Amino acid sequence: MKKLIAMACLGFFVATSAPAFAGAQQEKMKGCNVEAKGMKGEERRAFMSKCLKKDYVLKSNAAAKPAESAPVKQQDKMKSCNADAKTKALKGDERKAFMKECLKK
Repeated sequence: MKKLIAMACLGFFVATSAPAFAGAQQEKMKGCNVEAKGMKGEERRAFMSKCLKKDYVLKSNAAAKPAESAPVKQQDKMKSCNADAKTKALKGDERKAFMKECLKK
């Protein structure tokens, strides 16, 4: 019975820790892909192999994160444009045209 409980606990630990590791590995893969841009064939394979190792430090960890900050900027822009359209009391097609132009900036 104790072995069964120990095995269940071990299985639970492995099952819950695997997704956390996968997320970190995926982030590292994204960073390595950014650094490997322009490389082809054997050169790229060798670099990716070296880059994905545990002890390799990415040159620019920020290169893998612009996608996370972009939606916040777009959301802020949307709020600002909505506020401007509201103060100008725009409605219908005028508002749609204004929003389209405002969000392009």
